[in-house]
Amino acid sequence: MSVPPVLHLHYVQACQNAGQPENPFVAHVLQETDKNDEISTKGITLKIAGNNHPVPVQRVTDDDLVVLASVLCHATFVKGLDLGYNVLTDVGAKTMATFLQENSSLQYLNLMFNDIGTNGAELIAGALCRNRSLVHLRMTGNKIGNQGGLFFASMLQLNSSLEKLDLGDCDLGLQCLVAIATALTRKKTLRAINLNRPLLYSQEEESTVHIAQMLKVNSSLLELHLSKHEIKNFGVEQLCEALYENSSLRYLDLSCNRITCDGAKVLAELLKHNQSLVILNLNANRIEDVGALYLSEALLLHNRTLQALSLVSCNISGKGLIALSNAIKSNMMLSYVYIWGNKFDEEACRSFSELIQTGRLKPDCTDVSPYKVDGHAQLAELSHGLQRHYYWTPRYQVVAEGAANSSLAIATVSEY
Repeated sequence: MSVPPVLHLHYVQACQNAGQPENPFVAHVLQETDKNDEISTKGITLKIAGNNHPVPVQRVTDDDLVVLASVLCHATFVKGLDLGYNVLTDVGAKTMATFLQENSSLQYLNLMFNDIGTNGAELIAGALCRNRSLVHLRMTGNKIGNQGGLFFASMLQLNSSLEKLDLGDCDLGLQCLVAIATALTRKKTLRAINLNRPLLYSQEEESTVHIAQMLKVNSSLLELHLSKHEIKNFGVEQLCEALYENSSLRYLDLSCNRITCDGAKVLAELLKHNQSLVILNLNANRIEDVGALYLSEALLLHNRTLQALSLVSCNISGKGLIALSNAIKSNMMLSYVYIWGNKFDEEACRSFSELIQTGRLKPDCTDVSPYKVDGHAQLAELSHGLQRHYYWTPRYQVVAEGAANSSLAIATVSEY
């Protein structure tokens, strides 16, 4: 039976018992939570992230977490906990690991951009070997390194509840990526994984080859992020070869790699046959006009599955952008298109302006907005994109499902 929502009172008492001063930010969040009459029946995510506040806040420390964990240990209505952008270290990770072993209700945990290292990763991964409730974990930006990633790879072989794991910007290494790919060849529950920006010192693309081999046999993964992996055209060929056999992956992120028009041609051929990909992110690759023409032709004549395509900063000029615009006019399934950072001429501006003004592209489903200067069509940038709310979520509004976001609500795992 759930404890009544009197979290603030319990927090004050716990601080007094521990001789620990109250953290005013934590106290404020708990006070506001207690005012919600529905939390004991519907559950709630406690948002104690240290960023995105109108005034500076006192960030959560390891000592603060000890008291907070003691308060939440029996609060079964707390289904999610956002502790991102605080100052938790490996000591705090030990507290969190103990909490995860004892708690059976928490489904979402966000620890992004704290100061957790390899030792903390070992403790949290070890706790998840026994935890059966957590569905979504974000370790983004904690420098756990290659060894820390290996602990999570081992955890994946034992944990049966985790569906979404974010290890982006964690300084993972080649060994870790290979181990994770190996674990996912047998893993049947994980639906989304972020492996962005590892530290790789080889040009041989070994990790990409192993990930491609995993995709040939994995039938559960829906979302895969491989940004900043130094993937070149060879790596794209390996991934596309695997995706001819994979019918489950719906979101593929290849942004910030070294893919050229030849790699785009391989992807275009895949799109002619693939019936599962819904989101494709190619931001910051050198696709150019030739690659844009390949992709546009596939989307114009063949593919009717892809819903979102991001080609931000891909060195595409007017010719390629106009071809993409023509594909959008004919392909009614393609609803989210992001193109800022390319080389717009007036004809390309006019073409996309027409798409937006006629309602073919909705304003919140693209990252450009039309306007005119002396009668000439121009485009301005909008703060939209596939990862619009990846690092922060506005506190003044609820982000609607399907809005431009990291997953577009594709996977059925969100905060909790």
